[in-house]
Amino acid sequence: MRRAALVLLAVSVLTACSAGPSTRPVIAVKGEENQPVDQSALAGPQPVPPLSQYRTDSLGWSPCNEQMKDRLGADAPQGDQTYECARMTVVLDPPGRPGRGTLGLALMRVGTGKSALVVVNDPGGEPGTMKAARLAAALPKEILSTYTIIGVDRRGTGRSDGMSCVPPATRSQLVEYDPAEAEQSSLVVAAGDAAQECVLDLEGRLTAFDSWRAAADLERLRDYLGTDRLNAIGLGEGSRVLTTYAQRYPNRIGRVVLDGAPDPALDQAGVLESRAAASEAAFEAFARDCKIRGCALANPREDVQALLTQLRSGRLRGEYVDLTPGSALNAILTGLADRSRWPQLADALVKARAGDGSGLFSLLDPLVNDLDENPPRFDAGLIIGCNDTATRIPPDRVKALTADWQGKYAMFGALFARKLLQCTPFPAPKAEKLDPLKSAPPIVVLSTANDVSTPASGTEHTAQRLPGSVLIGWQGSGHGALTKSGCATTAVRDYLIDAKVPSNGTVCPP
Repeated sequence: MRRAALVLLAVSVLTACSAGPSTRPVIAVKGEENQPVDQSALAGPQPVPPLSQYRTDSLGWSPCNEQMKDRLGADAPQGDQTYECARMTVVLDPPGRPGRGTLGLALMRVGTGKSALVVVNDPGGEPGTMKAARLAAALPKEILSTYTIIGVDRRGTGRSDGMSCVPPATRSQLVEYDPAEAEQSSLVVAAGDAAQECVLDLEGRLTAFDSWRAAADLERLRDYLGTDRLNAIGLGEGSRVLTTYAQRYPNRIGRVVLDGAPDPALDQAGVLESRAAASEAAFEAFARDCKIRGCALANPREDVQALLTQLRSGRLRGEYVDLTPGSALNAILTGLADRSRWPQLADALVKARAGDGSGLFSLLDPLVNDLDENPPRFDAGLIIGCNDTATRIPPDRVKALTADWQGKYAMFGALFARKLLQCTPFPAPKAEKLDPLKSAPPIVVLSTANDVSTPASGTEHTAQRLPGSVLIGWQGSGHGALTKSGCATTAVRDYLIDAKVPSNGTVCPP
């Protein structure tokens, strides 16, 4: 009871501290007054900003080839890339203690270009330093001779004080829960336990991990780099950080690419329902690809349903998480998100039907386990995701949505509906005041037809709200088009290097 009382007190303090919108900059930028930018001065169309050199020695960069290769693991990019790493101190700025506290952000750079190009990834995905390393190996080589790519482990992820506050047993419960179960009380309890432990572990820092403050971190990085404008690539939920940055610092926008973006017009329930629909479409594309390749799955959808039935009769034991209907569906989603891993996903499903869960466990491992000093991605995805939305839906409503979505989206509807319970115990954030962006340089926005993480409809809505943006739609599947679609990648290359803005509404074949 004493522990529960402490949690309730901490939550009430966090909620009280976050009350009221704030327009103050989180971090003061050198040479700037703490005044809002007059956007009327930015009215009208703007050209693509010119490139400028960045200060190569403004941070304590040091070689980290072996460290990066260890973190990237067996599938580290091949080639002669040279990695350097650094740490940058930023202001933590929790709502209850504005401007107070610090944390360190992990950075990695690769490439020989004189201009800087920053990469920001999903909080629940691969840490940004690692994602940037993989991206650098797959992008056209001219980009790496024009830019130095700088990956950022955004606050609370990877080596940037990565969060690991959910107890392993609770994390397993949340991932393993069978969304088809009629009774959800055990899931409600597990979600409450996760929130309780994270409130106690992170204390007043809990609500400082969000996209608002991550945008201020990028402004701090731009200042360190000594450039007038920030050139950046946002991947998935990382795009939310860049759109927030654009609204907070409209006169600092450089050449920006958004590869998938969350829907700014929907609450969390709408976002998750759109993801359920996109995941169904992505699975159908996976099934068609499977048949074309002649994979070992006779009928992918029926085979998955048979696997789920099999796992309801007896789970497959794992070291950190067991293979259950819930964890199997989470593994399948992870596999669907990466188009290049579809053959691996098909093989993993065949093995699981035969009682060997190793293939699906390998897809789950980064989500739930500490791997090569990378904390479980589940925790950062949970906390940052909950801090980025004010949606809090009571269990009875979630139960009704589960029945509705299960009827609409047979494989994934219930899974996404139950995810709504995970944020319910966390304090809801107060929305920060953001003025609509009235003018901006051209921003290239890439959508993917069947994107399981940031559905195309949401990305299109983001493009509609960004003045001067141009939308390129890839008719493919997975999460993200950059380096997956040659058409989209070429358009990005021409924009980043030659300032050539692609035609709005360009469609790239699958």
